[in-house]
Amino acid sequence: MIANLRNLLMISMLLVSANAHAAGDAQRGAISGETCLGCHGIVSYTNVYPTYRVPRLGGQHADYIAAALKGYRSGERNHPTMQAQAAGLDDQQIEDIAAYFAAMTK
Repeated sequence: MIANLRNLLMISMLLVSANAHAAGDAQRGAISGETCLGCHGIVSYTNVYPTYRVPRLGGQHADYIAAALKGYRSGERNHPTMQAQAAGLDDQQIEDIAAYFAAMTK
């Protein structure tokens, strides 16, 4: 009985810990995402080669940004510059960056 309670408590603690880790922190994201503003923070920015309009990320849904960054990191999404940027990010940094951009109003 005590062993079962102990196991239940340990599992509960792990779940709470995992959920706390997964949430993005916009303040940390401001530091990790500063580089992103060089392209994604410019209104109507267009890349020269290959030519495309760079999307503005401020106010975008955090889940979308996180999924996109994870897709670039894994190679599922194809864009060499974004793949290089996302390659060095861990899951927590991605969640933080996503929270930062989602919190932007402009």
